[in-house]
Amino acid sequence: MNYNIALLAITEILSALSIGVIILYATYKILDYFGRKKLGIVHSNTSFSIFVASILFAVGLMVSSVIQPIISSFRLLLNTADTTFELMSHFLGYGALYVTIALLMGIFISLSGVVFYSYLTPIDEFKEIRNNNIGVAIIVSAIIITLTLMSRSGVNLLVESIIPYPELPPK
Repeated sequence: MNYNIALLAITEILSALSIGVIILYATYKILDYFGRKKLGIVHSNTSFSIFVASILFAVGLMVSSVIQPIISSFRLLLNTADTTFELMSHFLGYGALYVTIALLMGIFISLSGVVFYSYLTPIDEFKEIRNNNIGVAIIVSAIIITLTLMSRSGVNLLVESIIPYPELPPK
């Protein structure tokens, strides 16, 4: 049994559970605050719930795209770390950086996509969501999810660009 890979698996599972819950909770709280304070939306608004659910899904999907870069970093760090503590601290540091980038990009892409789409259409999507227009909420949710799917590989590539690959010697 390869103990380093088993350690990676256990760390990945525990990190995904803990960080995933924290990220989704924080995202929900930010959106809830935004909905109540900026848009004047009450908790019984089904349209806003659909909107929030789509952003939570988009953020989760975007953050899940950085799992492979985190594993790649771990494998590279395996060869350079002297102790298990050093390995885990570097792994958690890079993992936190990658997850933060994916989280911020997921929220940015979701909200900027909706704002840009709202600018192109004759209706105010946020007003319609505030008025509990479920049809508009479903369309906006589809836009958020589609934009996330389309931009996910770009965010993944951005994160992969900061993986600490070793320098190759010149020829």
